Amino acid sequence: MADILVLYYSRGGSVARLARQVARGIEEVAGMSARLRTVPPVSATTQQASPPEPEDGAPYVQRRDLDECAGLLLGSPTRFGNMAAPLKHFVDSLGAEWASGTLSGKPAGVFTSTATQHGGQESTLLSMQVPLLHHGCLIIGIPYTEPMLSSTRTGGSPYGASHVSGGENDPQLSDEEAVLARALGRRVADVARRLGAAA
Repeated sequence: MADILVLYYSRGGSVARLARQVARGIEEVAGMSARLRTVPPVSATTQQASPPEPEDGAPYVQRRDLDECAGLLLGSPTRFGNMAAPLKHFVDSLGAEWASGTLSGKPAGVFTSTATQHGGQESTLLSMQVPLLHHGCLIIGIPYTEPMLSSTRTGGSPYGASHVSGGENDPQLSDEEAVLARALGRRVADVARRLGAAA
């Protein structure tokens, strides 16, 4: 079995729900499994003890998770059109992995959640792809061959899976959002499987 790393930060639970759907899509691909991981929150103080492991949900990511994965999916809530600080802090710390090419040639995708329909989903998804390109990842999106992409009235875009959690929307994922999140996971896993078979 080859692992696809599903690495996310979730504060209110919406991104974690997307991550679980992405993981379901990954595990629909023969020979592939999902490795769910999260990142610790960040603090304004510069000296702080390492945070304890989460009591529930995914464990914190380790550097070896990046080395061992066959592909990567990054998930974050939107913060003013960009990824949240905890995930950005972790991504910014990957200089050694960038220098050694740890992620080079691996397929990667992104997912996000906002409280509002026009809360910056697409800019967040696009900005999350930029560091992945610097690492040499092969960016995977959701094509319009996925029928739900044309019919969704909540989240989902060609740049990645997404969820609208606030306003009149249910905090749970809509059917379309769940289907598109699974499609993204399935696509990244399928590309990773094909690349592994060709190696």
